[in-house]
Amino acid sequence: MESDHLVVNLEWVISVKDWAEIRRLRAEGVSISEIARLSGVARNTVKKALASTGPPRYERAAKGSAVDAVEPRIRELLAQYPRMPATVIAERVGWDRGLTVFKERVAQLRPVYLPPDPASRTTYLPGEIAQFDFWFPDIVLPVGAGQVRTAKALPVLTMACGYSRWREAVLVPSRSEEDLYAGWWLLLQRLGRVPRVLVWDGEGAVGRWRPRESELTAACHAFRGVLGAKVIICRPGDPEAKGLLERTHDHYETSFLPGRSFTGPADFNAQFSSWVTTSNGRTMRVLGCRPADRVEADKAAMLALPPVPPVTGWHLGTRLARDHYVRVDGNDYSVHPGVIGRRIQVTVNLHRVVATCDGQVVADHERSWAKHQSFTDPAHADAAVTLRRARLLVPRQPAIDEVEQRDLSVYDAISEQAI
Repeated sequence: MESDHLVVNLEWVISVKDWAEIRRLRAEGVSISEIARLSGVARNTVKKALASTGPPRYERAAKGSAVDAVEPRIRELLAQYPRMPATVIAERVGWDRGLTVFKERVAQLRPVYLPPDPASRTTYLPGEIAQFDFWFPDIVLPVGAGQVRTAKALPVLTMACGYSRWREAVLVPSRSEEDLYAGWWLLLQRLGRVPRVLVWDGEGAVGRWRPRESELTAACHAFRGVLGAKVIICRPGDPEAKGLLERTHDHYETSFLPGRSFTGPADFNAQFSSWVTTSNGRTMRVLGCRPADRVEADKAAMLALPPVPPVTGWHLGTRLARDHYVRVDGNDYSVHPGVIGRRIQVTVNLHRVVATCDGQVVADHERSWAKHQSFTDPAHADAAVTLRRARLLVPRQPAIDEVEQRDLSVYDAISEQAI
């Protein structure tokens, strides 16, 4: 905060308060002599205050700096190497004092030799684009069976629409192809439409950047083919291409996470869903309005959801073994033992593990986020006991009658006759 007394020059020392009061008194018709008497200052000071166009300001006398001595050498280096780091320049000129003032001088001089690189604001058309990526929140989340997951094992699939800045996200069990596409489809279902261009940042299950055309996986081609949309992979090291989501993730870190705790994945998703609804209803400076004010125009220009949804999640076919369990994502789930030895189809989405046999559901479990666990439906266990008891009641095959045994001499005689 500025001091109340501000020095304009050596002859005039006056406070901003006194300056304002002098001008007020003069506006009321008070004479200069009377103003000087009331203010306790010289008449010349009163005249200067009245002649000034603005309040007095403190002007610090310019002082020399130790950097002045090496500035010519700094300029020489910047002329040859405009991007040379300040620390390297300090080493080259033999600077052995504090770096703060040295870096400030280099920062002042560098624009003379290196033209500025202004960031252009990217604009989007309605319905044109949405960006997708994974965010890994720095939390510890219980997932059941006494197990927890930390940031690297907590992939939150995020979406941000370009024109409206409408945001959505969902925590998924893994970054596997199966869970990624299931989460991707879930976000599009929540949006209710399909943006014409879907942008990713080089996720392995989606594809890789190539100079001429993004190299997409077979799964991605199948997914986008059902949607009728285009998928683009961002060029590595291009922050402006994916800046929409990077800023969004920063916003999640500072506005959603602080002060929150979560009992599990479902609780995380429920809290986030409630919070992001409120967030989409707040004014964004870059838009001058709320995402909610733009989202309908954005969606109106997007593609409709396909009439037949894309195939996502796990789809496994197997013959049910005698122990009547199937293994999915590191966990074992029971299946009704009545179909042991028969072909079953196992379908796994983000929330359920379902097995069918000839169109009939023979297992339906909540999917576990914990690992190396076994989950048994009590009805399956009871059915197994009943089937084992019934098996014991099945009559055994009668013993085979004894075969008449001949003396070996008989076979010797037969051999001699054959010869």
